[in-house]
Amino acid sequence: MRTATAFCLATAMLGSADAFTTSGPAFRTQTALSAAVSRSNFIKQAAGVAASIAIATPSLPAFAEQEEVKLPSGTSYLIVTSGDGPQPKVGELAGIRFRAEVIQTGNKIDDILDSPEPYYTRVGSGGLLKGVEEVLPTMRVGDRRILTIPNNMAFGPKGRPSSAGKPRIPGDAIIRFEVEMVSLPGREQELIDLIGDE
Repeated sequence: MRTATAFCLATAMLGSADAFTTSGPAFRTQTALSAAVSRSNFIKQAAGVAASIAIATPSLPAFAEQEEVKLPSGTSYLIVTSGDGPQPKVGELAGIRFRAEVIQTGNKIDDILDSPEPYYTRVGSGGLLKGVEEVLPTMRVGDRRILTIPNNMAFGPKGRPSSAGKPRIPGDAIIRFEVEMVSLPGREQELIDLIGDE
């Protein structure tokens, strides 16, 4: 990276030195020639700086600061956002938003990530993919993660046939599942205040 930065800066400096060479008709006045050189100098320096920034700045993949967490089952995830809310217990009702797609084909399975109403599920009830069920108890309200779920923790070797409103999922599909934990209805202070904590 230092080599690329040095190369870009040298190129920019050579470009700015070259900006003072004049070319063009000999009949220009001194003022017009100075203005042309100044404009040319500015454009070359700006181009040199822009090129050096573009080359010296590494292109960062999404979530470059995050490390991928791999679980023994083969499911892995990246933490997009860390929340500071409570962590659910198995059997507790949780409100989540999610988006799921088949990695191999890019086909969307479901997407309620931007919907105002979350999907409610009991943590650990088995109502979601095994890979999602494995990760949910480790999340806190406010967490957002991108899961990569291997076929054995998703739809398995048979996949899922299409049905009304549900696309076909091929066998051995690897699933990308972005999930956000938005609420634990049983722990919302407003409800506790209203009905009591008994």
